[in-house]
Amino acid sequence: MDDEQRQFRNALGCFATGVTVVTAPVEHGDPVGMTVSSFNSVSLDPPLVLFSIARTAHSLGALENAGAYAVNVLASDQADLSNRFARAGELKWAGVPHHRGWGDAPILEGALASFECEPFAVYEGGDHLVFLGRVMRHQSDPDGSPLVYFRGGYGAIAAG
Repeated sequence: MDDEQRQFRNALGCFATGVTVVTAPVEHGDPVGMTVSSFNSVSLDPPLVLFSIARTAHSLGALENAGAYAVNVLASDQADLSNRFARAGELKWAGVPHHRGWGDAPILEGALASFECEPFAVYEGGDHLVFLGRVMRHQSDPDGSPLVYFRGGYGAIAAG
């Protein structure tokens, strides 16, 4: 990474974001899951959300081919799940409590919110692909606090 890219990345780190784990079923084997901080709402009618995935991500192909996926918004006590799903590896799901939601997409237990989606569109975004999902079902914890990522570290915001 050159100096200009590093400075750009540092500037982006000044924007605090929530932390999500995007999950999707696969035909054979464990589902895929990866930590994603680039998550936004797009539209209320129809209900759309977006996230972006690096073209180099190991799970990119599985997400491109998934018939459903879930965006799990992590709660303040789930930094360990963020770290687990940020790494490539086969044991991501070992001991992780979850259940299957709409379209068989994995929903992480204890998540602050989850958005169960059908694929709506995928767009080119430089070194990332931008996924737009139509929300089919959602759920949230009205009393929970989110896990927040800021300048390379985790924090929390108290529910107000």
